[in-house]
Amino acid sequence: PAEMMQRRRAFRFVLGYSQTWWGLAMQYVYILRSQSDPDRHYIGTTHDLRERLERHNAGAVSHTAKYVPWRINTYLAFEDRERALAFERYLKSASGRAFSRKRL
Repeated sequence: PAEMMQRRRAFRFVLGYSQTWWGLAMQYVYILRSQSDPDRHYIGTTHDLRERLERHNAGAVSHTAKYVPWRINTYLAFEDRERALAFERYLKSASGRAFSRKRL
């Protein structure tokens, strides 16, 4: 049963169902790509990927409402919120945009 619980947590983490990984609160940096305009992307952070994607696709986020629907292109998990916010800021910089186009 302990092993089964660990597998269940890992499964939820991969699918974005849970904000925890082995009991740690996770913060995600994500890149969305618009399905209606593939040249459009959005970079953000959240603790709940599934809920945040639903909000983007419902038009509840003003910066993304015009280009719905969206899909998650890439996401990275951080256990430290400050590091996640710093990485988000980097991805929004000129060198971070170049990095994300080439590597992510």
